[in-house]
Amino acid sequence: MASVFTANSSAVLIAGERVEGVRSIDFQHRRAQENVYALGSAERVAVIYGGTSVAGRIVVASASDALDTLLASGESFQVVANLSARADLEPERSVAFDGCYMINKSFVLAAGGHAEAVYEFTATRLREEAAA
Repeated sequence: MASVFTANSSAVLIAGERVEGVRSIDFQHRRAQENVYALGSAERVAVIYGGTSVAGRIVVASASDALDTLLASGESFQVVANLSARADLEPERSVAFDGCYMINKSFVLAAGGHAEAVYEFTATRLREEAAA
């Protein structure tokens, strides 16, 4: 049976420390691909795969001092998202981003709402696994 992960039961960690106020995390894992065609044909006969790229965003209510520090420093870091659907907050799936670098921050404050900061990062690799 598939798990439906919830934000209230999940946590985002930066260098092992929980980031407070996380509203969401999203990412894209892309793999370069080239088509191979037979001579004299328009039909694809194979696919060649190349490098991968990983990019993600962390949305935080108001702002995060830890993420602001990483943006200013240019240092490498690790992000781990422990995903859970359980009321006891025990992680069911772990998504780890290794070799991360912060590339952008945007900030929004709208009438009738609260401030949100969006931190964008790139990663060298992505690892997903069931939590132990």
